[in-house]
Amino acid sequence: MSETTHEAEAGETSVSSEQTAGQAAGGGNLVTGLLKTARPRQWVKNVLVLAAPFTAGEIATGGVLLEALVAFAAFSLVASAVYLVNDAIDVEADRAHPTKCKRPIAAGIVPVPAAYAASAVFFLAGCALSLLASWQLLVVLVVYMAVQLGYCFGLKHQPVVDLAIVGSGFLMRVIAGGVATGISLSQWFLLVTAFGSLFMVAGKRYAEVMLFERTGAKIRSSLKKYSASYLRFVWATSAAILIMSYSLWAFEQQQALQEGMAWSVISLVPFVVAVLRYAVDVDSGNAGEPEEIALHDRVLQVLGGAWVVLLVLGFYL
Repeated sequence: MSETTHEAEAGETSVSSEQTAGQAAGGGNLVTGLLKTARPRQWVKNVLVLAAPFTAGEIATGGVLLEALVAFAAFSLVASAVYLVNDAIDVEADRAHPTKCKRPIAAGIVPVPAAYAASAVFFLAGCALSLLASWQLLVVLVVYMAVQLGYCFGLKHQPVVDLAIVGSGFLMRVIAGGVATGISLSQWFLLVTAFGSLFMVAGKRYAEVMLFERTGAKIRSSLKKYSASYLRFVWATSAAILIMSYSLWAFEQQQALQEGMAWSVISLVPFVVAVLRYAVDVDSGNAGEPEEIALHDRVLQVLGGAWVVLLVLGFYL
């Protein structure tokens, strides 16, 4: 998609006619188009900001919970700002994609200038909201935005670097929750987040490569430098380190509590099974959107629920 980045500006002249066509086809209006491009369904990723207070056993504390919710809302706004910029830059490439062509900007429902303007509004609103929690949260959001803009404007075309940047987004969400509430995170839990995100990102890239091999759909230039076997190696390695890091974190937590049932250790069971269940989707090439799998895979939801219940028993009872 690197060769299409600079074509976005040239494509702006044809947006007006395409916008009318998109609306005529039932694609919606500008407001609904902007909201759809903001991708509120992907805000489920921002639940990671609750990880620090939850695993510290302080999520039920009023002040801590409020600060965590502020971090969630602020990160959601800034993440939406990134989605708007990304779709505006990739408008021409998305129009050549079998599914991304339905995105509001690619369909002509949302003009490119409107997307950039909305992105600025979302970003400023998120920054302003973050100050209600702490200035450190603002720093994390600014760094996140800078890294993601670098990704949108070219780094996503660099193999391996693109995996690291997308994965870092999940890690920054966890860090945001920690700095917003003033809670430190275990080094093992940070490793769990880092390699868990790399596992999902590699799986998503693997799905994109498989889609290309099945349909010939246009893909970003960096993906052309990946082989399916390499991406399988990355997500398999990430899964192994993820499980090992979580195991070390779980035993560390149990030693810290020094009493009661070993709930954190028992939580290894649903956690490992959930990772293996998700790996089934990755292996089949259907892990394009992690949030979609989380919202539609009932077994994965049950495993996730059991995992959360076990952690609640360990930290709060």
